[in-house]
Amino acid sequence: MTTQRDDRIELVCLDMAGTTVSDGGAVEEAFVSAIGSVGVGEGPARDEMLDFVRSTMGTSKITVFRALLGDEARAREANAAFERAYHDLVAAGRIAPLPGAAEAVGALRSEGRKVALLTGFSAATRDEILETLGWRDLVDLALCPSEAGRGRPYPDMVLAAVLRLEISDVAHVAVAGDTAADIESGLRAGASVCAGVLTGADRRDRLEAAGATHVLASVSELPSVLATRSRAAPR
Repeated sequence: MTTQRDDRIELVCLDMAGTTVSDGGAVEEAFVSAIGSVGVGEGPARDEMLDFVRSTMGTSKITVFRALLGDEARAREANAAFERAYHDLVAAGRIAPLPGAAEAVGALRSEGRKVALLTGFSAATRDEILETLGWRDLVDLALCPSEAGRGRPYPDMVLAAVLRLEISDVAHVAVAGDTAADIESGLRAGASVCAGVLTGADRRDRLEAAGATHVLASVSELPSVLATRSRAAPR
């Protein structure tokens, strides 16, 4: 007897900055402010750090500072400075929903899928973004690394969402994000759809190299991709 594969997607995990939220480069700006607060000024050292920041977009912020500074106390100081700087940029109106993002979430939920927002920001920054955008009730769950264990590229946030939302199988999960770290996290968690979007940090070649199952112009395309996939699944 042949067992048919079940291709239902019950949970969609979406990244925030660069995938569903536009911040006009505020993440990088806040990083510059943060490393300046611990004594890293203009020059080759700062340029190298910014290159590293760009190459690790999507990764937990405290993890990035630990790698950059090599000292836990300085990393925590820089992380706190980053959060303050990003808070100020949010308050200044630098963030906005990416076109079609809220509508995509609505479409996914109307199809009976649960939606979780995942971010490398702290809980306080995540909550401030949700409050500013009026997204408190937009999704079923929003998670940051401190609530799940480790940040991306580890699978912890995706798996925490699976557990909290009582999803039946990790294969019934789709992940979408704008960085290689998003894709790696989804693949490590066992998600069957790991879609890269071209509205943020990484280009198509980097997303494909990370193993993206799809590369989309924006997250607004995801509902139709999942709907087409569901219709094509064997019954």
